[in-house]
Amino acid sequence: MSEFTHFNDQGHARMVDITEKAESHRSAVAQSSIQVNEAIYQGITSNQMKKGDVLSVAQVAGIMAAKQTSSLIPMCHPISISGVNIEFDWKPVKEEYQLLIKSTVRTKGSTGVEMEALTAASVCALTVYDMCKSLDKGIVIGETYLTSKSGGKSGDYSR
Repeated sequence: MSEFTHFNDQGHARMVDITEKAESHRSAVAQSSIQVNEAIYQGITSNQMKKGDVLSVAQVAGIMAAKQTSSLIPMCHPISISGVNIEFDWKPVKEEYQLLIKSTVRTKGSTGVEMEALTAASVCALTVYDMCKSLDKGIVIGETYLTSKSGGKSGDYSR
């Protein structure tokens, strides 16, 4: 079983030991999206939603999620995050609107921040859904994926 990094010699789950890995500057960027109707788009962009400023709350939720990733994903290491940034961009799609969510996470450490960036983007989308579901339960959360990463043994990646 030793060929699998997250299983020990007995075939049981383990967290990979990163003690000997060199520290380096690492970053990861992930993207998600959420598709909403015209009423929700107008409510968010004019800051008229009943639950408040949707995008500000979603940004804070994404930042908090990045910091809690190791509590949610069993084999993720708790790491010291040096920065999280969440950006939004609107794109019209037929009669609806798509909110693009981009999360960037940075650290200086022995393991990467891909999972933190993906978690931040996902929780942002879920937060937008939560704050808007009273107007439309048919909101669609789109694909979530890593767009780029830098640093670490495996090097850089760009989608």
